[in-house]
Amino acid sequence: MFSSTISYLKQIRKARPTENSVVYHLTRKEKMRLALTVFSGKIFGVIAVVIFIKSLPGIFATTAFATETFTPHEITTFNSINTVWTLVAAFLVFGMQAGFVMLEAGFARSKETVNVLLECIFDTAICGILFWAIGYAFMFSHGNGFIGTHWFFLSGAPATYETTGIPILAHWIFQFAFADTTSTITSGAMIGRTSFRGDILYSIGVTGFIYPIIGHWAWGPDGWLALMGSEGHFFPSLGQGFRDFAGSTVVHTIGGVISLAGALVLGPRIGRIFTRDDKEKGGLPPAHNLPLATVGAFILWFGWYGFNPGSTLSAIDADGIGRIAANTTLAACAASLTAMILPLWFGPNKGKFDLAFTVNGLLAGLVAITCPCYWVSPFGAILIGLIAGVVVYYGTLLLEFLRIDDPVGAVPVHGIAGIWGTLSLGLFACGQFGATGPTGADNSSPVKGLFYGGGLNVLKAQFIGSAVITLSTFLIALILMWVVNKLPYPWKLRVEPEAEYGDGLDKFEHGVSAYHFQE
Repeated sequence: MFSSTISYLKQIRKARPTENSVVYHLTRKEKMRLALTVFSGKIFGVIAVVIFIKSLPGIFATTAFATETFTPHEITTFNSINTVWTLVAAFLVFGMQAGFVMLEAGFARSKETVNVLLECIFDTAICGILFWAIGYAFMFSHGNGFIGTHWFFLSGAPATYETTGIPILAHWIFQFAFADTTSTITSGAMIGRTSFRGDILYSIGVTGFIYPIIGHWAWGPDGWLALMGSEGHFFPSLGQGFRDFAGSTVVHTIGGVISLAGALVLGPRIGRIFTRDDKEKGGLPPAHNLPLATVGAFILWFGWYGFNPGSTLSAIDADGIGRIAANTTLAACAASLTAMILPLWFGPNKGKFDLAFTVNGLLAGLVAITCPCYWVSPFGAILIGLIAGVVVYYGTLLLEFLRIDDPVGAVPVHGIAGIWGTLSLGLFACGQFGATGPTGADNSSPVKGLFYGGGLNVLKAQFIGSAVITLSTFLIALILMWVVNKLPYPWKLRVEPEAEYGDGLDKFEHGVSAYHFQE
């Protein structure tokens, strides 16, 4: 087939038209034969690229990690109970994507619903590929304290992750779900004016580079923030490293801060009126589907029972798992109550209970407890949650005052509440519990916060880690968003003005609408 097609193409090349000649038109059969040849060539090309990539471990890895070996006795190093526990937790965390989709679509305007849904699907898809190829290597392999330098495409990785007995692929699935969470958070404050192609470009930067590289500082086996405070590392006098059990900073603050950078570069949506400019007409446009957003929040809450307890990576730590689950629940409950009461007393609609603030309040409580959930008591979790509700309420008002358009509250919920949760460890760690998980530094010794007589060192370590990650992420993300926004249409970050008028992003970017109403 290929030889006949090649000879046929040569004949066409020789028979180039002249002024008096007739242009040759391909028949249907000839078109199909040509298309089949091109398609076959692409398939062989992809196979060749895959074979080439699989031959590269010697380039990407040092000699110690360059080869994969498997011997029968290695199977005894696997811990089936820990593996099943981690995978179940991973599936719960991945299920949070349904919650994010519903939350963001519900808070957005109806004419940008399809855009929100498709962005979430794309972010998940590109995150999976990039986190397998380079992200996991940057974040969890050994390197120089700032970036991992082994295990690209998971080649040369050990059979299990550290001492957990969890197969490396199972751990990758768990951490991919975390990376996907960060990727989804970033779009929250940018809804309604971001082009889909612009989302493609910045998502590659976030999931492939920003999240895993900065995450390595706190969760990598030799991360400089994780090892901070120990002999031979930064700030040895502290005697404490930066701790973030399940990701108040590493996942949520990074996602929230990137979202803030995007919102600043984009500017507000056309027609957005802020309260300081018009007290009567100002404020966030009403969510188009609050029931959808509320159901999404409950799905996220359910997924958090995989997010936080699953970060133990150990099914036999029964006491720790139970405490984490209880603390997660109590913090969410306390924060939702605070966020419900504050608008009742001080909001623009005094005397009215606000559903949107309540929804974001419970999410802020979940975000805040994610860092200290292992090391605090249930009473401490309630206090952390109560303050998280205050933080998200006044954080939302602060963005409104600064004229920053955040349709879903991604910045106060994930960014600001994440910072609070990280710092709260230095205040409320009760000194009774030591985490046994292998992530980052050795956290097996109990940690005691300021309110329990532990002094300021833990709070200082948390402040340094939170400040470094927040500022670094913001500056890098700001540059990334600015560069993407300078690209020519249709690859620039912000859509053309006509996309925001009329039928909105759904019709302009995708040619469809999420809703079809019949009279």
